[in-house]
Amino acid sequence: MHAIANIPETDKERVVVLGGGFAGLHLARKLSKKNFQVVLLDRNNFHSFQPLFYQVATSGLEPAAIAFPLRKIFQKQNHVHIRIAEVQEVDPERQLVLTNIGYLNYDHLVMALGADTNYFGNERIRRHAVPMKSLNEAIALRNNILYNYELALNEKDPERASALMNVVIVGAGPTGVELAGALAEMKRFILPKDYPELDFSKMRVQLLEAMPDILPGYSEQSSNRAERYLKKLGVEVLTNTMVQDYDGQKVTLKDAESLSTHTLIWAAGIQANTVNGLPDAVYGKNKRLIVNRYNQVKGLDHIYALGDMAYMETEDFKKGHPQVAQVALQQAKNLFINLVRQKRDKELRPFTYVDKGSLATIGRNLAVADLPAKIRLGGAPAWLLWLFIHLMALVGVKNRLLVFINWAINYFTYDQSLRLLIRPQSKIKKADILEETKV
Repeated sequence: MHAIANIPETDKERVVVLGGGFAGLHLARKLSKKNFQVVLLDRNNFHSFQPLFYQVATSGLEPAAIAFPLRKIFQKQNHVHIRIAEVQEVDPERQLVLTNIGYLNYDHLVMALGADTNYFGNERIRRHAVPMKSLNEAIALRNNILYNYELALNEKDPERASALMNVVIVGAGPTGVELAGALAEMKRFILPKDYPELDFSKMRVQLLEAMPDILPGYSEQSSNRAERYLKKLGVEVLTNTMVQDYDGQKVTLKDAESLSTHTLIWAAGIQANTVNGLPDAVYGKNKRLIVNRYNQVKGLDHIYALGDMAYMETEDFKKGHPQVAQVALQQAKNLFINLVRQKRDKELRPFTYVDKGSLATIGRNLAVADLPAKIRLGGAPAWLLWLFIHLMALVGVKNRLLVFINWAINYFTYDQSLRLLIRPQSKIKKADILEETKV
């Protein structure tokens, strides 16, 4: 295998960052301003804003509004190198990363590949359910929902038509709750205008949670408030409900009647992405990498893990930190400080997570917020706070403007104009493209 092309050897310490998510991008941006050579590897050439995937899936936002090209971010940084690559293996002894486009040596390796959907070993659910951990999956979910309504238009059997319209969401964390609220609002305000031939009183949006309450990890007040909001919108909330199987049409539940749907959205759990070449001893719960207070991977020199991949036990977080964006961003910032301090032979700073609160939106003027000092907000104030924080967290002024315009139009018109059913062709030939472009 050859070395990855056009990445020069310099006297700068080389930091190889795997993953352009919240943690990887934040670290790369900070290191780009210091005397480091940064190599950022990702399977995509863009950073996507994961908290708003559900709005892409429900036609509230176009994909480009929450994605930003990585190269545009680093246009003026000559010592930052970006490559689209699939990481195949890490060789800690030789300090090498092996990818599908070649190998790369490193002085410091930072693993920030995030997490993927956890199906808990159920192969049939994995095959038939729709996940939502990437922009591609969000678009696929949108296609799935819209295509099922097109099929329902031509269905003569009322029960089968209802099953095509029904949506079941498994997992009542922030993603599941926000999806359920958005789909309920589509059912009330949008879909009846697009499909007047369908009877949407027969469409059911059902949110299933195995735990006794929705929004696990939130305060009891916010959890109860969110459940009231969802029921107000017409969502059926089923707690203490365990999914056992799904065959593409019927959801089998433990100790309850089965549910009929052609759209099962799986938001019930995640597990960290893994990399070949690391010893088994470094893996902890849900395949997260065991790290110390400096995010160094257990027993491995010059290798770090951030965000969803990192499992760090502290006095306040005995089961590891929550797999949320704020943890990833704060760990990235702390690692940046420590890499600079290490170069200057200064004492490293241990990571301490500062919880800035949790937000979840349910619908128009409906949201919940758990803030520091045990401040609990609900309704319009929490919704406005959610809008502002998510808008400012987007990368790029253009993206913020696009999202703001879309939100404003949706709010005042009770409509969305992005309900495009785009199904990619499995194979596109160059000759066909040339033929289409002939004048």
